[in-house]
Amino acid sequence: MMNRKDDILLVDGYNMIGAWPVLEKLKEYDLEEARDKLLDMMADYQGFTGMQVYVVFDAHQVPGLGATYRHHKLTIVYTKEKETADECIERLCSELYVRRRNIYVATSDLVEQHVAFGKGALRVSARELLIDIGQNRKNIEQSLREDKPGTRNSVDGIISLEIRSQLEKLRRGEK
Repeated sequence: MMNRKDDILLVDGYNMIGAWPVLEKLKEYDLEEARDKLLDMMADYQGFTGMQVYVVFDAHQVPGLGATYRHHKLTIVYTKEKETADECIERLCSELYVRRRNIYVATSDLVEQHVAFGKGALRVSARELLIDIGQNRKNIEQSLREDKPGTRNSVDGIISLEIRSQLEKLRRGEK
């Protein structure tokens, strides 16, 4: 997925939980744990890509006004009574639209993908997002494994040869 730092990703939370095997299995035992795991994954994704991520959860069968809050720098939205996640995502597409900003909608709901596309958003399936998250994780792990000269030990370049020799003797157990 091509993205810029000012792009936005709107995620249908329960759609991802139902579509991703690890979350689907977790949901069978503890829905709250599955939500938390999704939020952790999306926070990592947001941190790596720099995109602003909104995770929308359906609360249309729960009485109340809905809620929006920040968690791990994510924006979490619980829809208000009688509003589905799809309706909320459509509304957010319209509210957040700005020229030169891409809005991505992550859902595997085909109807919602078409509606979001009609509002100017780009479609991302649950499978595509999971693959992208996995690829980002591999990129992070690879960059951590790479041993770049001069970056592994920042003290090495600024201490004198005499002190370096003394430290090496200490490391070897010599006096």
